[in-house]
Amino acid sequence: MRSVTDYLKLAGKGMMMGAADAVPGVSGGTIAFITGIYEELIDSIRRCDLQAVRILFSQGIAACWRHINGTFLVTLLSGIIISLVSLARVVLYLLDSQPVLLWAFFFGLIMASVWSLVRHVKGWNLSSNLIFLLGALIAYVITSMVPGTVSVTPWTLFGSGMLAICAMILPGISGSFILLLLGMYAPILAAVKGFEVVSLALFAGGCVIGLISFSRLLSWAFHHHRRMILALLGGFMLGSLNKVWPWKYTLSYTLDRHGEAVPLLQRNVFPSVFNELTGLPTQLWPALALMLVGVVLVLALDRHSS
Repeated sequence: MRSVTDYLKLAGKGMMMGAADAVPGVSGGTIAFITGIYEELIDSIRRCDLQAVRILFSQGIAACWRHINGTFLVTLLSGIIISLVSLARVVLYLLDSQPVLLWAFFFGLIMASVWSLVRHVKGWNLSSNLIFLLGALIAYVITSMVPGTVSVTPWTLFGSGMLAICAMILPGISGSFILLLLGMYAPILAAVKGFEVVSLALFAGGCVIGLISFSRLLSWAFHHHRRMILALLGGFMLGSLNKVWPWKYTLSYTLDRHGEAVPLLQRNVFPSVFNELTGLPTQLWPALALMLVGVVLVLALDRHSS
């Protein structure tokens, strides 16, 4: 039974997830895993199914609410929404003004999270090692892909919602980055800005269907193949470090919803090369310090969760 303090902490975790999801390259699922709520989140989403509807009509609202762990979901969602309208703006500002330092912090977070996750894999063997390497390779390839462009149709809006939400709840793969790869990031932002109800409804419908169906698969995998799914997710996190490397050289740009140029295709470089190519300071020692802060934070959260 959670106390009021526990729910306040849960809302804070939701805010952290929302802030992470605002950054293409960082997954809210990673934050959920770091903070120890990932499996409960997946299981709670999985319960939002036809069984919940039957309980609603046969036993009432209270029984249905308990079945889906409603207070947990609403508290977490409230934190995410609060973050997206407040804290996420700070993160996006830092991404624009201090990208090296922000990416360094996320790099430390995710690097330590890989250790935090894989240490829960009991009995490493050849199959789990291969699954771990496969996950790392998949995440690396995804984060190295050149963004494309697809036509905006009802099917692509619905499908991009399904793919983005599935990536969003997977540690190591960013939903917003998947939208960038599909060429749907700008159209979705434009739909939000213009309040295009039909487009937003199609996208949201894809999110709902993807979330409910994919959460069932993840929940089943955790309960029946825990060692293998943990190894796979650990690999995803390791491969995603490719995206959050602090020192990047921008090769091409795209326009955001305000018509301003934002990085589209980037290449990871060493700090010294970064300085030569961009003329900007490497901020090496502050970046390494923030990496360490990220590592320490994850270790502290891991110890608290344990």
